[in-house]
Amino acid sequence: MTPEEVERGYNNRAAVPDHPAWIARYAELSAAAVRDLCPKRDLRYGPGPNETLDLFLPSGPARGTFVFIHGGYWRALDKRDFSFVAAPFAAQGIATAVINYDLCPAVSIAAIVDQCRRAVAWIVREAAAQGAQPSPIVVGGHSAGGHLVAMLYATDWASLGLARDPIAGGVSLSGVHDLAPMLQFSYNVDLKLDAAEAARLSPVRLEARSSAPLVIGVGADETSEFLRQADLLWDAWPANRPPGDVAPVVIPARNHFSVVADYADPDSELLRRTLALF
Repeated sequence: MTPEEVERGYNNRAAVPDHPAWIARYAELSAAAVRDLCPKRDLRYGPGPNETLDLFLPSGPARGTFVFIHGGYWRALDKRDFSFVAAPFAAQGIATAVINYDLCPAVSIAAIVDQCRRAVAWIVREAAAQGAQPSPIVVGGHSAGGHLVAMLYATDWASLGLARDPIAGGVSLSGVHDLAPMLQFSYNVDLKLDAAEAARLSPVRLEARSSAPLVIGVGADETSEFLRQADLLWDAWPANRPPGDVAPVVIPARNHFSVVADYADPDSELLRRTLALF
């Protein structure tokens, strides 16, 4: 691919001119979720400046925890922009942890991967004391968050002191699973990837250590590169395909910004598929 082709394929803000309206919609939905659910804010899971999470609890005992990892090309956005994902899970008796992490260029993508691993390990150890439920844990993420979810599947949890794989299921929504194109993307000025690091951090080049089902989703109106990225992980990790799935989940009439808002719709296919992982 030429740099121009990479830019067209991965610059989602250019591809979706009305993206500011969607980001404003996230804020509106998130404010309502915070008002209604009164989460525990900024619980610290690690030493980094942004190693915190917001924990949303259902009204009764939790029957599991959904861990959501936001996107923003590892360099933008915040957990508070995505509080809205918690509301439909709370209605189903499931706790939600929306995690933050430090951003590029202050840290590397590799450091962010490690932070997400620490967040999951913290939930395993501390969720019960906070009123959540450390089992089952389902991890989900959008865009860069989808990449980070896939990297959790490639994790040696024993090295983090856990007795077993904590993941019961996952969702990579609009994820970037092969980082090689990022080398030619304008955002690499912040990501600071070279070829070796891009390969080391590409899930499609790694073995999935988890046997948990992984839903791979993407909006039908996303760029051809994001559709291709979904196919790449589908092909790379056949053992993690959910039972009955014959292809990645392509969500009709959704672009890169609208697709994640389906988590706020209690009748959406995305929510139904995620709840099924519990």
